[in-house]
Amino acid sequence: MIEFKDVAVRRDGRELFAGASFQLHPGHKVGLTGNNGTGKSTLFALLLTQMGTGDTEVTLDKGEVSIPDSWQVAHMAQEVGASTQTAIDYVLSGDEQWYEINAALSDLSSVSDDQIGVLHQQFDEIDGYRTPTKAAQIMAGLGFKTSQHELPVEGFSGGWRMRLNLAKTLMSRADLMLLDEPTNHLDLDAILWLETWINAYTGLVIVISHDQAFLDATVGHILHVEQQKITLYTGNYQQFIRTRHERMAQQQQAFEKQQATRAHLDDFIRRFRAKASKAKQAQSRIKQLERMAELSPMMADNPFSFRFYEPANMSSPLIEMTNADIGYNETPLLYNANVQVTPDTRLGLLGMNGAGKSTLIKALVGELGILSGSYRVSDTLKLGYFNQHQMDALDAAATPMQMLRRLAGKTSDAELRSFLGSFDFRGDRIDTPSELFSGGERARLTLALIVWQRPNVLVLDEPTNHLDLQMRQALTLALQGFKGAVVLVSHDRELIANVCDELFLVHDGQIDEFDGDISDYGKWLAEKRKQENASDKNAGKKKNKKDNKKSVSRETDASLVNSQTTKPSTGQADYQVSGKASTAPVNTKAAQPLLSKEEQRKLAAEQRKLTAPLRREIEYTEKALAQIDQKLASLETKLADTELYEESRKADLLLLLDKQTALQQQHSDNEEKLLLAMTTLEEMEAGFE
Repeated sequence: MIEFKDVAVRRDGRELFAGASFQLHPGHKVGLTGNNGTGKSTLFALLLTQMGTGDTEVTLDKGEVSIPDSWQVAHMAQEVGASTQTAIDYVLSGDEQWYEINAALSDLSSVSDDQIGVLHQQFDEIDGYRTPTKAAQIMAGLGFKTSQHELPVEGFSGGWRMRLNLAKTLMSRADLMLLDEPTNHLDLDAILWLETWINAYTGLVIVISHDQAFLDATVGHILHVEQQKITLYTGNYQQFIRTRHERMAQQQQAFEKQQATRAHLDDFIRRFRAKASKAKQAQSRIKQLERMAELSPMMADNPFSFRFYEPANMSSPLIEMTNADIGYNETPLLYNANVQVTPDTRLGLLGMNGAGKSTLIKALVGELGILSGSYRVSDTLKLGYFNQHQMDALDAAATPMQMLRRLAGKTSDAELRSFLGSFDFRGDRIDTPSELFSGGERARLTLALIVWQRPNVLVLDEPTNHLDLQMRQALTLALQGFKGAVVLVSHDRELIANVCDELFLVHDGQIDEFDGDISDYGKWLAEKRKQENASDKNAGKKKNKKDNKKSVSRETDASLVNSQTTKPSTGQADYQVSGKASTAPVNTKAAQPLLSKEEQRKLAAEQRKLTAPLRREIEYTEKALAQIDQKLASLETKLADTELYEESRKADLLLLLDKQTALQQQHSDNEEKLLLAMTTLEEMEAGFE
């Protein structure tokens, strides 16, 4: 386990936390929360320092941190450099043990003969043959297509590189996994997949996240940093909020009670300190005051408090798109789109990665022209459009005050400062160039500039990517009170649930109203994945059957190669059994609905005769597999003998390893042979029905 005992840490001369004591055990899923700047990233850096890794050294001012020496750590960094390494290779490198062994086995020129057997054994122990499949599954869960596996890392955008970095982290065999904002660059279907992955992970996970729904679905403990203290709560984020509010209420009551007691003692001391008869009692009360622990009042949590101004002019509809085909280079991605935005619209757009949500958004705001159909906007339309591009387009050299002044005309500085303060731009930050801002600060500034312009339609494409929990809460409240229309794309389920009255699903080139809520969409995604997985498996089976058609024909229907012609006793339905395993008899039940019992018995006998070779093939292959399993088990017992790896036994070791490789290949060949035979038998029997 990890144990903190009375830990204190300073950075840049400022105390971040002190007196921190808690324990975290294997299997725990822990959410690390707290306002920006309270020390969450420092806590990660401290853990990495204690485990002998990480780029930033963090030292203890006081206390002790205990971590098992044998533990391995995986940390999701926030940057991924350009690289010519392929995406799949980059992800596989997250499993350092597999990567090193595989590299050695791929180039045996630098490996001595006595090391080869050890490497093969280690590779087998870590289930190395399945590792590439695991990497492919992780990449698929995070939204990568198979065609992207061999692309170089440098060919991906920043957001997709972050997904690659997350995939690489998830590939690690670590005992402790540190995830810093893993959902920032994920869409909702990837987030739901990640939730499932984290819940199945057996090690200790500590995650920094501003996504409340994600925390609720994954963590069982909250480690909260505030006012230089770290407190461990049991339960998910919602339970933490309730427990913390109860503690804060109790703290406020205790503070108010203490203040009343202090006032009473101060009054007594003031009135009686000079009187000889009361001096002793006054001195006693002075000592009592000195002994009282200093309690703090309940602190206001959220530094953000803003609202959207009421639009000056509105008409209906504000935006109308009818029977529109939308796409790029004359190629439609979405067909026959019908979307109407009125002053009462509160629309959330759902859809899998790449389905076309952002394409629809661009068409709605006029950035992308439609290919056919009609698109009209009202003369009163005043659009507030938020996306990543708007953040990136901020004047890097200008300060928040300068940018707002360009929009505000003759408005007083005091009013502008008050407005920016509601977005937590205070003091020096008001006059700081935006190029020095974090992603969260740029997102807040972009929102502030949009709010000032009093739009009547808000189109928000992933507005919460860089916002912390407090700012997300403030944005939710502001959107709930907004008097205009809202069109929203977001992976923040809390925001969608609290703001949107209707949901549209973008899928398979269509835009349809989604009949359900955001939790139903999660179920829809899960079902869609099942269907896609089943489709992939069926496609794989068909490909295998096509590729092995001739060999299956020789192996499974050897007795039928002579193309016998069989006629049922009724003489009414003829069919020929060819040497091709994929050819099944015609549906004799459909052809002969009125067969006597005697005719049915004869037909059943003919069918058994036809399938007998396949049944014998299956029985023989199953016995062969059982024998191979026994031989492999015996070999594994021999290979477990440590004396076998001594220099004098090298020849014996290599001989056993060669046998093991040959048997494993036989096992694989027989498994494939069995699968094909069973599939063919199933199809033939279906054809008899």
